[in-house]
Amino acid sequence: MSNLFVVRHGQASFFAENYDQLSPIGQEQARLLGEYWSQRKVTFDQVFTGPCVRHTETARIVGQAFRDRGLTWAEPVVLAGLDEYEAEAVLKQALPELVTKHPHIRELHAAMDRATDRAEKLKTFQRVYEVVIDMWAHGELDLPRVESWSAFCRRMHDALSHIAAAGGSGRQVAAFSSGGPVGVCMQRALGISHRHTLQLAWMVRNGAFSEFLFSGERFTLSRFNAFPHLDAADLLTYR
Repeated sequence: MSNLFVVRHGQASFFAENYDQLSPIGQEQARLLGEYWSQRKVTFDQVFTGPCVRHTETARIVGQAFRDRGLTWAEPVVLAGLDEYEAEAVLKQALPELVTKHPHIRELHAAMDRATDRAEKLKTFQRVYEVVIDMWAHGELDLPRVESWSAFCRRMHDALSHIAAAGGSGRQVAAFSSGGPVGVCMQRALGISHRHTLQLAWMVRNGAFSEFLFSGERFTLSRFNAFPHLDAADLLTYR
């Protein structure tokens, strides 16, 4: 059996012009994960990342903690299949019409616009986000220019199959990605529905890791959403 540690990236720059970069908190989350693993000599034979800056930067900062202790850190391999689903495109294309047609979405959207502080804006955004993404995942939105939820899941399963076939048994592998791909890992391990996959994906904290055992077609959950390295309240983030 081999071990796969799937890491959600550190906090990105939500509400900034460029979301796809780590915030100072995200950088600290990644640094602490690298220190936690390297202090315990949890080493990896292979490292994979998704293609986003927030993925590769999280892996780079974790790897630097290993190098600072004189430990080996494998050169990360970028896998396009580990990318997140296109949430921003779904919201951008679907929201204008949904706000017009659905009173409850219009009300949620208005509450988000009225929010005056970051915490309230995040909370109200999440409510809108969950409703719209759930509709999209269940085929209720016609968005031909956006990768479908089913296509995203297939892409992610293909990436996991690639990782499983990329070496022999008894390996330790790290993969740096986003919340959605972590949810699909749970789907693969537990055979859960699309809705439960999304619900688990939305629970994953920035900088947390989930651990899976794999061999051939076997893919088993060992730990989900672990964050023993994050011991301060301001480091426990979802966005």
